[in-house]
Amino acid sequence: MRAIQLSKYGDIANGMGVVELPEPAAPGNGEVLIAMEYVPVNQNDLLVLAGQFPVHPELPSVVGNEGVGTVLQVGPDVENVKVGDRVVPPLYSLTWREKMIVPADGLFALPPEADVQQLAMLRINPASAALLLSEYAELQPGDWVAQNAANSAVGRSVIAIAKSRGLRTVNLVRRAELVDELKAYGADVVVLDDENASEAVRQATGNATIKLALCGISGAATARLGRLLAPKGKLVSYAVMSGDINVTFNVLDFIFGDISLHGFYEDRREYEPKMPEILSESARLIAEGKLHVPVAAVYPMAQFKEAIAHVQRGGKVLLKIKED
Repeated sequence: MRAIQLSKYGDIANGMGVVELPEPAAPGNGEVLIAMEYVPVNQNDLLVLAGQFPVHPELPSVVGNEGVGTVLQVGPDVENVKVGDRVVPPLYSLTWREKMIVPADGLFALPPEADVQQLAMLRINPASAALLLSEYAELQPGDWVAQNAANSAVGRSVIAIAKSRGLRTVNLVRRAELVDELKAYGADVVVLDDENASEAVRQATGNATIKLALCGISGAATARLGRLLAPKGKLVSYAVMSGDINVTFNVLDFIFGDISLHGFYEDRREYEPKMPEILSESARLIAEGKLHVPVAAVYPMAQFKEAIAHVQRGGKVLLKIKED
């Protein structure tokens, strides 16, 4: 069985390789054997490879944080999935390999008509978007949510899931050509993420009340996003795409607006019971064509270094694990 294995943190060029590992044993009680089909190369995968992520497996180790596969065999007492079902393995289960055994608990059959490449990206970004929309503010249909990094995988997931829940979105982007593209995708308001964003949003929304703002960039972008919030609004930070971990606020906005700042990390124990419903919601949107993240390239497993280099340049990239 082929797998992509890491032997040295921080050395992608020399510390990784495609290796042959023993075939998995038969699944035990409450387990399933999965044949992996596609896996994304995510930014958090790169952080794992660099040794800069909370997930820190003992080396040498297979790597990979999400993906999609097909059930080959089920162990005793497994009733929620069957052979032939397409499933998403648990988060951080080391997915860059041809076959793997995982616990059946929490698995469910994905819609067979759904785009398999989109399903490969189901476990992290759509799940994060769904939790960001539900865990921090009590939102009702018609309410507004603001976000930056709106063209990212999380951003596009926020747009699709918010729309399905009857919410309206304000989306900040850094490139003018994304305005019409994201509006066609379902975004309600799209403006450039600059110092004029606050006034542009007020005009576009009729000075709407915005209860929740989601930040994936950090640095100065977080402060700009926070200015859009109504009193008692919630500002949630979930990523640091700018690389700037420091944020400078006008503290008076927080004092007089009673705005609160929160940090989000998906892999928290309290979210585990909610995952099946959240993933089912996102899988349905993928099957309906309402949730879609453009894939820049798909690489064969042997070209994982080229795939990693592509992600470092920018773009959503997948590895194809299952051979034709």
